[in-house]
Amino acid sequence: MHNKVVFKVAQTLQSMQIPALRFNFRGVGHSSGTYDEGRGEIDDVRYALEFLSRRYPGLPVIVAGFSFGAYVGMRVAAVDDRVRAMIGLGVPARMFEGDTLQGCHKPKLLIHGTEDELAPYELTAQWFEQAPAPKSLVAVQGADHFFQDRLEEVQAIIIGFVQTL
Repeated sequence: MHNKVVFKVAQTLQSMQIPALRFNFRGVGHSSGTYDEGRGEIDDVRYALEFLSRRYPGLPVIVAGFSFGAYVGMRVAAVDDRVRAMIGLGVPARMFEGDTLQGCHKPKLLIHGTEDELAPYELTAQWFEQAPAPKSLVAVQGADHFFQDRLEEVQAIIIGFVQTL
């Protein structure tokens, strides 16, 4: 929740008058529960969507996630009717195990560093080729997993994507 990538994404969406909610998954930081390999964390995302839907009824939702959060968030966004679009940063494609969000025709934006040491760009690009349109993969040349010194570029990419929705 306090990661600089997550913070910058939330800040960017809020600057566009889009409410943003950052949260820790179960077992992270001061949250209760324990890591559940993505299963229970899906419920965490669903609870967050429910909270936002009650707090901001009728507003379309964009689910944005970083790394493991992108993996879990995109899986929920693909099937939840409240979600209008999804943004994934540093997506660990290997975790999807063949699931390429088939049947999901919501706008998808992936932002990925070409030098990502934790989620190799090439694997994400191969996985993303199989995902249904509409979709966009933006490679941030030379960026690592945490987009060190490139967050302003990430911000501009997100703004451009949201403005097309």
